[in-house]
Amino acid sequence: MSAADSRSQGGGLVDGEFLFTAEDFKTIAQILHSHAGIALAEGKAALVYSRLAKRLRALGLRSFRDYCALIQDAKEVDERQAMMAALTTNVTRFFREPHHFDHLRDQLMPKLAEHAKRGGRVRLWSAASSNGQEPYSMAITVLAALPEAADLDVKILATDIDPNMIAEGRAGIYREDAVAPVPLDLRRRWFKKAGEGRWEVADELRELVSFRELNLIGDWPMKGRFDVIFCRNVVIYFDEPTQERIWSRFAPLLNPGGTLYIGHSERVTGPATQLFETTGLTTYALRSGR
Repeated sequence: MSAADSRSQGGGLVDGEFLFTAEDFKTIAQILHSHAGIALAEGKAALVYSRLAKRLRALGLRSFRDYCALIQDAKEVDERQAMMAALTTNVTRFFREPHHFDHLRDQLMPKLAEHAKRGGRVRLWSAASSNGQEPYSMAITVLAALPEAADLDVKILATDIDPNMIAEGRAGIYREDAVAPVPLDLRRRWFKKAGEGRWEVADELRELVSFRELNLIGDWPMKGRFDVIFCRNVVIYFDEPTQERIWSRFAPLLNPGGTLYIGHSERVTGPATQLFETTGLTTYALRSGR
């Protein structure tokens, strides 16, 4: 039976060149949830089809049933990663939700800068760094308050589940439209032209930021604590129990009084509400004594 015949009999969720059944969607949703923590609502069938149909064409497959068999193969780690990358929304921009960077600059950096100048350790974490625009915005904010940060014990960890985003972050080269939100004076100071319509981050920013691949629902190998954690606009894609676990896992990784910044449509929920207190718009501090 052809894919068209199957669809005409109600077997397909989406009209298209490949048969895509409810069972296919369920398999893909289960794998995405187990590997990345992302919960796919049933209404996302068309989105899943449109993004993964490209993978089927690239692999020369004839149906989503064949694709599901492939990604369930234990040896197909790379294709599962490609699937997750295709289904993950990497929306980011420099100084997105600017009130967080204002808070970091005005409320946190004066004390952190003095701590670093006295030889102290300062650590910041961008926990869903996408292609690097968030951690480099953090680095610009840190260097504005502490120009000598690269010579002190100050580091920014940038992590993301998508190795393609990590590679882009390490490259540190962005299109003209991507750097548009950066004020012109900061762009001239912290970027350099890298060909027509492209900008590259300055070496001072690179020295502060280390990129690593990390799955937020997997193991977190970090040993030391952080003063600042940015985890914005990613937990919203997780189901509620996963969200609550993530919030609680951040607490022991923050120094006393450490700050957690989250996305504009996110809220700390579950047991972690006893660990954090609100100190600004989608800004939380670890409660004293934790």
